[in-house]
Amino acid sequence: MAVTTRTLGRSGIEVSALGMGCWAIGGPWAEGSQPLGWGAVDDDESVRAVRRALDLGITLFDTADTYGAGHGERVLGRALAGRRDDTVIATKWGYTFDESSRQATGEDASPAYLRRAVTASLRRLGTDRIDLYQLHLADLPVPRAQALVGTCEDLVAEGLIRAYGWSTDRPDRAATFGHAAAGATAVQHTLSVLRDAPELLAVCDKYDLASVNRGPLGMGLLTGKYSAGSILPRDDVRGLAPGWLEWFRGGRPAPEWLRRVAAVRTALTADGRSLAQGALGWIWARSGRTIPIPGCRTVAQVEENAAALHRGPLPADQFTEVERQLAALRTAALRDADRPHWPPPTHPSIHP
Repeated sequence: MAVTTRTLGRSGIEVSALGMGCWAIGGPWAEGSQPLGWGAVDDDESVRAVRRALDLGITLFDTADTYGAGHGERVLGRALAGRRDDTVIATKWGYTFDESSRQATGEDASPAYLRRAVTASLRRLGTDRIDLYQLHLADLPVPRAQALVGTCEDLVAEGLIRAYGWSTDRPDRAATFGHAAAGATAVQHTLSVLRDAPELLAVCDKYDLASVNRGPLGMGLLTGKYSAGSILPRDDVRGLAPGWLEWFRGGRPAPEWLRRVAAVRTALTADGRSLAQGALGWIWARSGRTIPIPGCRTVAQVEENAAALHRGPLPADQFTEVERQLAALRTAALRDADRPHWPPPTHPSIHP
């Protein structure tokens, strides 16, 4: 059964059930020598991808001021010019950056910076309001986050933003904004068939928040594009993965995640969906609050993901089979962890 729209938490804002993540279209940026983008991109193709998404019924576009050190917002603003009223724009603040060098420079969680950041994002996006404004500092201590709520509420009252939320995988952080005030309406967090988030979904249920899902395709692992032999380029954040990026290691897909993909592939595709479409269907079946935002930077990627809207949530029997396969994989992993290793490891003084 098709799924086309969902409500963005308690805001009442209607959005497409599938969003478009815009991290990749920001292009290259870095923190020192550590790449934070997905490599070089074609801005014209990015614009075509955004516009194709709109044509196919996708109305939610999620970006951040730091993606491409401001470039991502500029590209999105260009793509949405003339169609702003057809869209819901979500962006984020909290990290600082230098636009000229495309370098990340730190973070700022002050109310004063919040005001400067929203003004700058509005200018780059070419709009007079941001529909969903999200705190990007996932681990910010709760008292410092609470100190931002009043400014967020003022921005809502002034019409500069319509609603706000927090991009965090910490349930206690999500709950802070959840009960803060009427303007808080969403939590953006990791969720995929490879990485469930039951505690965060429970927070969303308790406080009537939308669950906006980053990483719904495991940064590409659930597209079927990558195998054990794949090597990612070093200008891609996945090719020189920082410690917090779990899906890739040493420029290659992490083998433990590839095993999980293999375990669920048949169940996700049993009714003719592609692997990516099955993964998105699992998320919709997981909760009525979920809104996955897979990253796209080409028209072809947009078209494949958008086709999942017509197939809708994964049927109950397929969802159950996916859970069975994952449970079996967890059981096998625990069994292997408890099994004595024989022969014992070779002494390093003999074989260095």
